[in-house]
Amino acid sequence: MSRPRNYQTQAIVIKQIKIGEFDKLLTLYTAEFGKLKAIAKGACRPRSKLGGNVEPLTYSSMSIARGRNLDIITQGQIIDGFPELKAELWNISCSFYIQELVDLFTMENSANPTLFELLLETLHQLPKATNKETVLRYFELHILNCSGYRPQLQKCVRCTAPLKSTTNFFSPREGGILCPLCAEKEYGAYPISATALKTMRLWETCDCDTARRVKLRPALASELAQILQNYIKYLLQKESKSISWLEELKRSSFDNPPRTH
Repeated sequence: MSRPRNYQTQAIVIKQIKIGEFDKLLTLYTAEFGKLKAIAKGACRPRSKLGGNVEPLTYSSMSIARGRNLDIITQGQIIDGFPELKAELWNISCSFYIQELVDLFTMENSANPTLFELLLETLHQLPKATNKETVLRYFELHILNCSGYRPQLQKCVRCTAPLKSTTNFFSPREGGILCPLCAEKEYGAYPISATALKTMRLWETCDCDTARRVKLRPALASELAQILQNYIKYLLQKESKSISWLEELKRSSFDNPPRTH
């Protein structure tokens, strides 16, 4: 959708870079326009009217003016500052990972309302979830779906035979499940248990609230993380910086994340 000279939009701030002493370059995600970059002039000044309206992890209504090179945010009003999300380090770290994936999987000016709703819903669900990683796995699976990389989970991606309830194999290169016979010819495919496949199939068809109620044993949670993150790493041809930070937090035994205030 083309943008008029002056327009309003509801945006989630997914990234910021400070420019000079007082300005910020923001990466926004919107339902109407997809990913946008815009300047928040003077946002770092102590009495700026933009201030908290353009902080990362903020959902705001914004008035924006088209610029020659970059659009300029002229007004902002917070719709949701996600205070519960910002109250714990683990929640914040998970949110940065989610936002980084949105940034990496999207191009500017390419609307994807389904992805916008997925992002917004996930930010609302994270503070409610007992197991945050279930929400992360659900998000990973669905951002793949929204981005055109939905994994084939119903039949062998190579020979198209129905999958049997046994240990099959996941191939990042093929983008889905291989039966044991086809997996013998595919370098880089790794086992996926019948339980993990069943869980991923459920998550493809349910909402996030239902998914986060699914209790996962540690071994299954680890298997699902490996499958989805290896696929994402293959597609992006690099590892997310935020997932490395999450792994470091887990290794530091942040089972009960400390409050940030």
